[in-house]
Amino acid sequence: MRKFLKFSIIGGFAALILIQIIPYGRNHENRAVKAEPLWDSPETRVIAKKACFNCHSNETIWPFYSNIAPASWLVYHDVAEAREKLNFSEWQNGKGAAENPQLIKSMVISGEMPPFQYTMVHPEARLTSEERTKFVEGIIKTFNQK
Repeated sequence: MRKFLKFSIIGGFAALILIQIIPYGRNHENRAVKAEPLWDSPETRVIAKKACFNCHSNETIWPFYSNIAPASWLVYHDVAEAREKLNFSEWQNGKGAAENPQLIKSMVISGEMPPFQYTMVHPEARLTSEERTKFVEGIIKTFNQK
């Protein structure tokens, strides 16, 4: 049993080292900010920056673990998917999630956004109920501006 445990631990470390050569998740490109929404207020932008920008903008701050597989794979996937759905740095009315601010409202009010796995590592992104309410009101006004 001890031999098996020792072999398993050594094998696990070897696998962890070997997966570092897989290039997926290492492209930490932050493209230039093209256009942001015309925010209804500076407070809405502050809350968005605090809770959303790290995934939903081109201003991602890539933590050290985003360079270490398999965490790098998860972080890269989450940011790429988030930017595809809603990117505050490449704002165009009527594109992606901006087509439905009610969807964003329901996700923020329900606590689905920001997601638990993100706020667990980034507690500063947690929103109080007051912040959630202000953000939702502000985002609705922001998205309804033409």
